Amino acid sequence: MSDRTRTGLGWAALLAAVLVCALGTWSYAQARGDDTLAYAKSRDAALADGRRHLTRLTSMDGKSAASVKSGLTAWLDASTGPLHDRLERTRKKDEGELTESGATARGKVTDAALTALDDRAGTAALIATVDVAITPRTGKGGTERKRFEATLARTGNGWKIKALDALPVGSGS
Repeated sequence: MSDRTRTGLGWAALLAAVLVCALGTWSYAQARGDDTLAYAKSRDAALADGRRHLTRLTSMDGKSAASVKSGLTAWLDASTGPLHDRLERTRKKDEGELTESGATARGKVTDAALTALDDRAGTAALIATVDVAITPRTGKGGTERKRFEATLARTGNGWKIKALDALPVGSGS
């Protein structure tokens, strides 16, 4: 192979590398500004926040008045709209009942999915299965499997639960 052929092949390889880099850069720029990527990020954020807040709303440490008060504050932080208003309205009553019972509940979301997302309106619907381990003040506790349907709303602090409904286990909806 002559020097001229090697030089021509070198330039061809360099040109091919530059074209591949240019196409990669163009593809990245297209994907970065893509609406589907923004929608996917919003979906992932709603699902993560919904799971985290549902865990909070199905958990309570009833060992002391201070821990109950802290748990109720966590419930308020996880909620918005009508659910938040209702929790705020019943807070004093809930505090007394939960402190008196002394029971502890630990919710763990085992599976969750968004069934709807309106990114423009800032609303989403979530279904989830939660295992709730309940430990009474005295006696033996156990774990209950629960299903929930939640309505989420986007707030300045991320997605929060606006409405929460328990679904019967084994229901078709």
